[in-house]
Amino acid sequence: MIFGTTPAGDTVDRHVLSNGRMRAAVLTLGAIVQSIELPDGGDVVLGLPTVADYLERSRYFGAVVGRYGNRIANGRFTLDGVTYQLPLNNNGHSLHGGERGFDKRIWHADPDGERAVRLTYVSKDGEEGYPGTLTTSVTYTLTDEDELRIDYHATTDAPTVLNLTNHSYFTLGRPADVRGHIVTIEADHYLDVDEGKIPLPGPPAPVEGTPYDFTVPTRVGDRLDGCYDHCYVLRPGGVVRVEEPVSGRAMEVTTTEPGVQFYTGHMLDGVATPYDRFAGLCLETQRFPDAPNRPDFPSAVLRPGEEHRSTTTYRFTW
Repeated sequence: MIFGTTPAGDTVDRHVLSNGRMRAAVLTLGAIVQSIELPDGGDVVLGLPTVADYLERSRYFGAVVGRYGNRIANGRFTLDGVTYQLPLNNNGHSLHGGERGFDKRIWHADPDGERAVRLTYVSKDGEEGYPGTLTTSVTYTLTDEDELRIDYHATTDAPTVLNLTNHSYFTLGRPADVRGHIVTIEADHYLDVDEGKIPLPGPPAPVEGTPYDFTVPTRVGDRLDGCYDHCYVLRPGGVVRVEEPVSGRAMEVTTTEPGVQFYTGHMLDGVATPYDRFAGLCLETQRFPDAPNRPDFPSAVLRPGEEHRSTTTYRFTW
């Protein structure tokens, strides 16, 4: 069905998936997950009602961000001896693909029955400063195990850098305030960052003995006033679990990616954005921030003839 129209006249469609228990709504604008509805009546992601809201008041709500999710220091990286300059849209750095990243693009949708939809976007060579024409597809599937599974795939015609993730804000209870959520992250290290949220030199920092330790279930608001925006280095096969004690809802996140950015929505303000601080938390599975400038990090380079494939699942119980 038609969800709305952009100022440029592009139609934005809305596709509703169902596995007989859960429902999820997906938009062709930004490959956005607009809602995930559980059988108990709860919608566990923050969504917006209009195209204008997503274009003017969104902090990446539900969107696929790219070509490079998270930050690249000074918006600059060198690949095969060539230096590329990206837009500086976040405190002198490049964030989530630049001024007009994948979250603001119209994707082509191919539904696959009631449970799945595949969205495709072709990013031209030079778009937002990135080299190579990149063809990206994202497939959303509601499984029999009550998961929203996200399968990412990409190919390129020239060497480029790539970091795809979904930027949904989850809230398992109402009213929306994630400081009461209990989080477990199977990660023994995290990336400490400077004031611009660029990872510091050196190896990842141990979480043990710090406020960043979620290796055991911990209430979000118990430390640092609930303010987190850091990339965790997952253990092999590491799981992230979120529980909301009042509603009894829970979510488990698994991924083939090496890291997850844990962000608690403390920069939402209820004015420029429709939601207040701590209204939702993000678990952005991904390669590490600034990896194109860090040879010690897992590579984020994609070359012709290679295929980028990754999978993330969000499994819900209620």
